[in-house]
Amino acid sequence: MTTENTRTYDVIVIGAGPVGENVADRTAAAGLSTVIVESELVGGECSYWACEPSKALLRPALLRADAMHMPGLDPAVGSPLDTKAVLAHRDRMSADWKDDGQVEWLASAGIELLRGHGRLAGEREVTVSTPEGGTVRLRARHAVAVCTGSRAALPALPGVDELRPWTSREATSAQEAPPRLAVVGAGVVGVEMATAWQALGSQVTLLARGAGLLPRMEPFAGELVTERLREAGADVRFGVSVVAAERLSDGAVRVTLSEGGELTVDEILFAVGRAPRSQDIGLDTVGLAPGDWIAVDDNLTVTGVPGNWLYAVGDVNRRALYTHQGKYQARVAGAVITARARGEQLGTGRWAPHSSTADVEAVPGVVFTDPEVAAVGLTAAEAERTGRAVEVVDHEIGLLAGALQYRPDYRGRARILVDRERQVVVGATFAGPGVGELLYSATVAITGEVPVDRLWHAVPAFPTISEVWLRLLETRRDS
Repeated sequence: MTTENTRTYDVIVIGAGPVGENVADRTAAAGLSTVIVESELVGGECSYWACEPSKALLRPALLRADAMHMPGLDPAVGSPLDTKAVLAHRDRMSADWKDDGQVEWLASAGIELLRGHGRLAGEREVTVSTPEGGTVRLRARHAVAVCTGSRAALPALPGVDELRPWTSREATSAQEAPPRLAVVGAGVVGVEMATAWQALGSQVTLLARGAGLLPRMEPFAGELVTERLREAGADVRFGVSVVAAERLSDGAVRVTLSEGGELTVDEILFAVGRAPRSQDIGLDTVGLAPGDWIAVDDNLTVTGVPGNWLYAVGDVNRRALYTHQGKYQARVAGAVITARARGEQLGTGRWAPHSSTADVEAVPGVVFTDPEVAAVGLTAAEAERTGRAVEVVDHEIGLLAGALQYRPDYRGRARILVDRERQVVVGATFAGPGVGELLYSATVAITGEVPVDRLWHAVPAFPTISEVWLRLLETRRDS
């Protein structure tokens, strides 16, 4: 093993996913010498095993669902999907799991790439174990940003490693549809992958421990998704969990359920949450616990580490586990690092470029199922739990002319929460085909604290689904 002399940069970024790339882009563009360390593919989880491939699998299924309900289209649109063609499309969207294009982009942005596993080694120090077996030592003049993301969590079942289960990675990169697939988990990954693989030819059994799907969203959203999954042929079960599972000699998986029954499938996907990628990145060298989520302040500076040099950005800080929120944090972190490197004062307050607040106050998210679900801000249950006095306003989206143009048998629902004291929207949830495009307007209304009376003057075009905003305001007025 060889060890090189220490290389010094202004900024060291550990992790070259979308978050790390954006931190590095901001600091390099500001004239700070920046190196990014990556042990896998440049582009990260989102590009190869999450956002991009999952939506490539889902889009054909959702497009077919819309087309099947539109008069005048060839009945053949209701035929089974060409699984091989969909998977080939997925492969293209994932760049065939090659990062050449991302590497070229880093070079064009003036960011140096170092392949290998990066670990903190004390204040402003990072060691990198390279694929060739060497060790490179790095030192940062100003900042080290940990952007290592998260990984799929596995349940504490006996023999889970020998089971060789699917996680989100296998679910988005599989090269064929298993005839029988058990999906364990009622969250976003579980329902999206159940939707995709049922459409691609698998017989899906979705096992939910609780009483409904998408438990962190408004109940009606999970109810609509359940209805469509069952119509598509999926077996959706509630109040059941896996107590044991084993891989049989013929390759099948035998699953023992809490209700006492058994289930035999070809593959089992555990979609039961995320864990931080922080176990082996040297956190102990700076007084932090390996394997923990990394706590940060609104400047994305790691709390408990003196000196304002260590940052944790994206999933690893657990503030909001979405790619778009991680990239938002990266923009803030880049601004903070640059300002501190230049000796400038940081701006303060919710709207300052140095404050990460949108990752806790108004976090938008879309679930790409049939129907789509889009939500931002509080749910009614969260408002009640936190003691917020709100008006809950509902409207059936299928009553809109724009919705009926989209799908003649449109089923969907919209809900907004209005703060009774401040008279601004503090939460919005939409469930129905195509509602993902409604989400930005809701996010602007909540983040901008637009008074409800002012929203009357934001006129939606006719006939579009966005007219639901007008109907919600009318429903509130007439109630």
